[in-house]
Amino acid sequence: MVVNARPLKRMKRRVTADLYDLLTFPPADQSPPSPPLPFRSRVRSFLSKHANMPPPSSLFPHLLTFQISFRVGDVSEPTIGDPGPSVVCLDIVEEDVARSRSVYCDQCRVVGWSGHPVCSKRYHFIIKADGNSIGGYHKPCTCCGDYLHLSESRCKTCNHVTTTDDVEDWVYHQLENTTHLLHGVIHANGYGHLLRVNGREGGSKLLSGCNIMDFWDRLCRSLGVRKVSVMDVSKKYGLEYRLLHAITKGHPWYGEWGYEFGAGSFALTVDAYKSAVEMLSNIPLSIFLSQGRKPRTHLQEIILFYQSLSDRDLVNTRDIFCFLINLIHNVHKSPSKTDDSVFKKQHVTVGSPTWSSSDTKRVEEALFRVLRAVSGFNWVSCRALRGATCKVASPQLLDHCLKELGGKSTPDGMVVTARCNPASGAMEYRLEPGNILLNGSNASAGSSAISCPSEENLIRDLRFLYEFMLHPRTMVSYGTEATRALAISSAEKLLDCKQFVKNYNPEQMSSVTDPPTAIFLSCDVKITDELEGNSPDLPPELIVLPPNATVSDLKHEASKAYQDVYLMFRRFQAEELVDYSGVDDSTQVKLLLGSTEHICVRGRCLGKNGLSKFKMERGIERWTVDCRCGAKDDDGERMLSCDVCGVWQHTRCSGIPDSDSVPAKFVCLRCRGSGYATKSSG
Repeated sequence: MVVNARPLKRMKRRVTADLYDLLTFPPADQSPPSPPLPFRSRVRSFLSKHANMPPPSSLFPHLLTFQISFRVGDVSEPTIGDPGPSVVCLDIVEEDVARSRSVYCDQCRVVGWSGHPVCSKRYHFIIKADGNSIGGYHKPCTCCGDYLHLSESRCKTCNHVTTTDDVEDWVYHQLENTTHLLHGVIHANGYGHLLRVNGREGGSKLLSGCNIMDFWDRLCRSLGVRKVSVMDVSKKYGLEYRLLHAITKGHPWYGEWGYEFGAGSFALTVDAYKSAVEMLSNIPLSIFLSQGRKPRTHLQEIILFYQSLSDRDLVNTRDIFCFLINLIHNVHKSPSKTDDSVFKKQHVTVGSPTWSSSDTKRVEEALFRVLRAVSGFNWVSCRALRGATCKVASPQLLDHCLKELGGKSTPDGMVVTARCNPASGAMEYRLEPGNILLNGSNASAGSSAISCPSEENLIRDLRFLYEFMLHPRTMVSYGTEATRALAISSAEKLLDCKQFVKNYNPEQMSSVTDPPTAIFLSCDVKITDELEGNSPDLPPELIVLPPNATVSDLKHEASKAYQDVYLMFRRFQAEELVDYSGVDDSTQVKLLLGSTEHICVRGRCLGKNGLSKFKMERGIERWTVDCRCGAKDDDGERMLSCDVCGVWQHTRCSGIPDSDSVPAKFVCLRCRGSGYATKSSG
């Protein structure tokens, strides 16, 4: 039987046409809901409107999984051979924190939100790498690998018995999997963390890192997220991208979406970060080139080569790294065709030395003589050519003539061909008959342009320059000792700054309508009976009230909001308005507060027994950080504690290499004694 494939294509298109487009959902210009709502309300509305609901009797009620399917691709009229749009699934896992295996949040601890109370819910937003879905409620059998439904205890293929604990282990493993294309988690109070972004270099076949970040950013705006942190440990071309991107753009890659300095390890500040970026970006390339009459190093050869390719002057480190990355992007997009205007020198720098035509002609003739002396069509390296003619002219004039040598014609009809050696990356020259160049593949070599190196060579040169110009452990010795020490310190600071935060300012979306349809109040809470130890750091909650709401309504909504968001406030009752004590509960809020947009309520937590462990995201363990670098809190770096006084310090600041295991002997800053570290973190 012959089946026409076209109807099947149409069927697939009709199915995918009904799906949201991942590249445009939610719309970036989508106005906030009316009235604007806090995250705790918006996320529920979002799930009920867009997601497939979990089964009524879920296997794990504390890990409810929702799912939204998206298309990625065009849904226009299909053509033969066109696979059509692909489908990507977004899983949203609602985690009941009170019954979770991990109550506390490590990301909150190291970004500076460790004082927040433990939220009642965490929402995980996940796009899996392999196209499978958590929401499908299917897992592979641990014995034969065939998929079975999570509710099935016995595999139909191999008869292997799966326990409930095995299934729960698998579900939690999905939340810890590092291969997800996207994994973001948002607490019920609207504070969240971007844990994972893996674009094409991370295994994605459909989505780039920019596609994923655009989607995540639109999603956070739509949900009314307050702040999102990210620990930037991204790599590109095998390099630490937070250092490379900071040099070329002045901020990390995540900064393209508004993420800014959040918290620096080793007590680094935002000013220290910015100063380090400026210092390392503006190191003059002339420092690396000024070596007197010593033989040129490979580093100098590479710098001079790319200076000769660029259509503008490459003056500092930012210039050369920007130029290299731009070349890589261009070659990657179109490996068989590059724009000569990118590589051809178009002008002479103002103030640069000028030479007479007789001087340049004399040097060119000397270079021609050396090339003629080479047997056959062997290539001559730029270094060898310069060494053979070093006594003919000054180094500056010689470099100028070498840059312009490619494509020059000799009196006997030969033409100089220039290339970048595919193995070494060095510039090479040789003479070829003019008629071969005109009729062959190198016909364009008659110009002064030099062909761009391959993508492989460009990436190799990028790594080489990164190691010897940026990385603190392998940076070459150049300039004065003070300059190099400052460069090394700046590079270390950029590598030590990993925590970046975006503030979405959702309160700015709560625009006032005319006439007003609701009252929006930022509500703080004070607890009447203080809990043991330090008080938690409570972010204010947005309270939305009808225009005719009373003080009683305000107390009720404030109690309800904090009960909903935080575990320690499950039995919280608001009793009075701070600065408005004695006001009757029947008083209308708009008459009492007027244009005030902030209110503080005082209340008590009933039945506090057992709730102290939910007081802070840092946990119940009391620990003190006091390090010589100035750090007073956990920053995620490796630390150790003194077995005498219990104070935590960075291993790096204590002179203990990260490779050393504890216990290790060190001098404690607090007790000034010789202690032994008995445990470590980070």
